[in-house]
Amino acid sequence: QVQLVESGGGLVQAGGSLRLSCAASGRTFSRTTMGWFRQAPGKEREFVAAIFWSGSTYYADFVKGRFSISRDNAKTTVFLQMNSLKPEDTAVYYCAAKGNIGTYDDGSYYSDWGQGTQVTVSS
Repeated sequence: QVQLVESGGGLVQAGGSLRLSCAASGRTFSRTTMGWFRQAPGKEREFVAAIFWSGSTYYADFVKGRFSISRDNAKTTVFLQMNSLKPEDTAVYYCAAKGNIGTYDDGSYYSDWGQGTQVTVSS
């Protein structure tokens, strides 16, 4: 099991930037695929980005070129750098740790979740 605590959310104007952090403890972090998901009011949770233990990264099409996921295994922390934010990026952002099976973009294969951090982008 992995305990996850997100931080870094807030209110920003369109075109601005935020950097989310997710501090992990518990399971061997360095061998765990980590992901970011988001959920806007009235909408289903959706995949944002994932980073494998190898450092390979994957993104949802709607954030490619704007968001960047990274990890610091020494600090057991994963980051989501969000640039060129849009009002439609407004959501609660969740950090999650993936299990050993399944695809990286399906939240049902992630076994541990943080409490979420609110990101609000004003127009």
